Amino acid sequence: MGRMTRGDFIQMSVGGLTLDPVTRTPIVVLRDAENKLNLPIWIGLLEATAMATELEGITMARPMTHDLLNTVINELGAAVEAIEVNDLKDNTFFATVRLRRHDQLLSIDSRPSDAISLALRTKSPIYVAKKVLEQSSVLQQADDEKDQNLSNVSREKWAEILEKMVPEDFKYKM
Repeated sequence: MGRMTRGDFIQMSVGGLTLDPVTRTPIVVLRDAENKLNLPIWIGLLEATAMATELEGITMARPMTHDLLNTVINELGAAVEAIEVNDLKDNTFFATVRLRRHDQLLSIDSRPSDAISLALRTKSPIYVAKKVLEQSSVLQQADDEKDQNLSNVSREKWAEILEKMVPEDFKYKM
């Protein structure tokens, strides 16, 4: 298969973070501009925390991993142009970080959670391949009820969730 073009993608943004009611695993929900499509991606606790701190505007005393990555990219004279969630195989999502350095465009393989955390810090667009949306079978109208259930988890709620978590709660599903 050849290189996908922008027409193969839909621009989405982080609609919020929620918890899988059964496994208590964090989920980041990507939404399109019209709120018609949503894509839930199951992520780890550390990745959810990295997103939550950025979404809530919480500043850490020291640079976190994604802050470090952002600084390194900038110091090397590059910029994040976009991130793409471009594949879904065996329940695993794949992403690419698109970096621009002068006239050079670099594509870097990434876990979607890391790519999204980086996109949040760099205010970069997030694109999701239409085939990924189709494969995850969420290409559906979002109804109001569902929107209410996927509301953002508040800062206090996150603190409470994080306190109760044990490492075993966050093993990746393989």
